[in-house]
Amino acid sequence: MSKQKTPVTPATRLLRQARVVFTEHLYSYEERGGTAVSARELGVDEHHIIKTLIMEDENKTPLIVLMHGDQEVSTKDLARHIGVKTIKPCTPEVAYKHSGYQVGGTSPFATRKAMPVYMEQSILDLEKIYLNGGKRGFLFELSPGSLIERLNPDLVEVGICS
Repeated sequence: MSKQKTPVTPATRLLRQARVVFTEHLYSYEERGGTAVSARELGVDEHHIIKTLIMEDENKTPLIVLMHGDQEVSTKDLARHIGVKTIKPCTPEVAYKHSGYQVGGTSPFATRKAMPVYMEQSILDLEKIYLNGGKRGFLFELSPGSLIERLNPDLVEVGICS
């Protein structure tokens, strides 16, 4: 069995330059498998897998939402929090244009465009989290505090059980 080489992405470069402590995890990516697959492959609770969602408001202004893998985003609650009429997920093509990452491999770090970041508050309750490293089948394991330090997210309570 050959050892997969750890990818170098804009996200890994940024975190290394900032001296953020993280562990890299590779797994077999499955198309449309979502966080359930990465949780299964890594043997961790899906609640600890944090998905990076690229969304936009009615003016097509992009934003990032960080949410537990086993929860969905209440776009109504998020829109109310931000003070806009609507929020919706971007299409994969638009998400790529804003982030520079393929859907399924989107990292909140080193995105092509600077975007505001909204993070579900309860992520801070976890000791460690797993989030995308900028390539499909590649996750970072790090502390939620590292997200706060590097991304300065707006903490929200917009998660709903899926």
